[in-house]
Amino acid sequence: MRKEIIVESFTFDHTKVKAPFVRNCGRVVTPNGDIIMKFDLRFTQPNQDIMPTGAVHALEHLLAGFIREEVDDVIDLSPMGCRTGFYLIKVGESNEEEIKEALFASLQKVLEAEEVPAANEIQCGNYRDMSLADAKKYASKVLKGLK
Repeated sequence: MRKEIIVESFTFDHTKVKAPFVRNCGRVVTPNGDIIMKFDLRFTQPNQDIMPTGAVHALEHLLAGFIREEVDDVIDLSPMGCRTGFYLIKVGESNEEEIKEALFASLQKVLEAEEVPAANEIQCGNYRDMSLADAKKYASKVLKGLK
C-alpha cells in the first residue's frame, strides 16, 4: 500500500488570499526533536501579478543574505515556481509576525542595494537574468502591502 502524499501548497486555496502576506505553511519535528519550519512569503497576488524571472532571481540573491541577517538558522530561501513569492525554511520555532518583521527589514535593504550579490558566472548558473530595478520595484510593492 502506497503512502498518501499531501503537498501543502496544492491544498491551499490560492483564490482566497490577499497578497502580500507571510504564512506559516509547515512545521516538522525531526526524529531528534528538531523543529523545521516553512513559511510562504507571498509577494504578488496568485494568478494575477507574476514577477518576471529577472526580478525573482535578483530578489533570491539579495534576500539570501539579507534574510539571514534577520533570522537565525535559515536553511533556505527559495523562489516559488509560480513566481509569486518565496519559501523560507528554517530550524527552530518562529511565528508569522517575527518572519514578517524580518522580511520587512530585508526588503528595506533591497531598496538600498547598489548591486546584486554573486551576479557573475562563477557564483551563479544564470547570472545574466537578473534585474535589480525590478527587484526594487517588487520590494517596494511588498513593503507597502505589509505595513
